[in-house]
Amino acid sequence: MDDVSPNPQATDSLEAMSQEDLDRMTDLLVVQLKTVFDPEIPVDIYELGLIYKVDLAEDKSVVIDMTLTAPGCPVAGEMPGWVEEAIMKLPELKSCKVNLVFDPPWDPSRMSDEAKLQLNMF
Repeated sequence: MDDVSPNPQATDSLEAMSQEDLDRMTDLLVVQLKTVFDPEIPVDIYELGLIYKVDLAEDKSVVIDMTLTAPGCPVAGEMPGWVEEAIMKLPELKSCKVNLVFDPPWDPSRMSDEAKLQLNMF
């Protein structure tokens, strides 16, 4: 579903980061992403499938590609800032950049089973 992994271009430089550290950072990133909610839907953005990619570089900078449930979402201008703020609560990280992307467009099939259950979509 979501690509929460090291930046493919940065993989060689990530050799300095142990697999254990990478796994720990990935888990922490997911925890932080789950603290951000779409205000119109009572489910976090990670479970909604709005996070398309998370690139973690060896220098502990993060780039996130995310989308919205609809291009005209009223919080389109604010949500990337909410994501950045949540991610930067991790003291190990140097920086975070959030890119809004709309290709591929979001649809409910990107939601986790947990999100579908919360929204009674089964």
